[in-house]
Amino acid sequence: MMAENILRKLVNNSQAAIDDGVYDIDVKLQKSDKDFLQIIKSNKHATLLTEIKFSSPSLGKIRTLSDPDRIAKQMIAGGSKALSVLTQPHMFNGSPEYFMQVRQAVDVPLLMKDIMIDTIQIDAAEKIGADYMLVIQSLFDQGFLKDIDEFIKYGHKKGLKILLEVHTKQEFQNALKTESDLIGINNRNLDTLEIDLKTTERVLEGHKKTRPILSESGIETPKDIQYLKKCGADAFLIGSSIMKSDNIEEHVRKLVNAY
Repeated sequence: MMAENILRKLVNNSQAAIDDGVYDIDVKLQKSDKDFLQIIKSNKHATLLTEIKFSSPSLGKIRTLSDPDRIAKQMIAGGSKALSVLTQPHMFNGSPEYFMQVRQAVDVPLLMKDIMIDTIQIDAAEKIGADYMLVIQSLFDQGFLKDIDEFIKYGHKKGLKILLEVHTKQEFQNALKTESDLIGINNRNLDTLEIDLKTTERVLEGHKKTRPILSESGIETPKDIQYLKKCGADAFLIGSSIMKSDNIEEHVRKLVNAY
């Protein structure tokens, strides 16, 4: 029961943000000319997609709101190859404005991290210079949204690559049938908000590699990264443990050098 409640809350949140005009954007920023998939293939170290987020439903406030562009530069100085920036205002304290600040400050690939439920958000992603957008498989599997293929196609038409997020083996199988560019395995269970790194292992068990896999959530130490790499992850999305750190650049560097 709980699952549906949290997902419903996330969908309602996005609807509220859409109704509030959060995604009515009047700029056109350039995206990065760097290719994250290429970077994943050629990087000898751990490929990190680090996340700029100030709050989350599970942790509440993570860091005092401050200039996201400075944080972005510290992450990149530490060796992060791409950034995720939250644009969802409700519950996550994000905004398209922060995203635009970061976009204008750095030239790495950026993921617009939001609960995408409507093409108006995809249009916004294109305008603010996102390279990637997030699509959540369970929203389609559980009937909150219809036709994932159309949604992904629209994103591609707008020049965006798709990070498709799954949590279970079944969602993963469904995700493999889509045209998504990158599949993310979220170690966080959206029903309970609990994190289990073994999720990545369970989902990838017996799977033959067909596209790059990103492991997300709960990654705190170089050891975590080494373990997830062994399970078959190619890149790692890390947010909270870095955002809580006193020395972001140093913390990122340690994780990047996990291998």
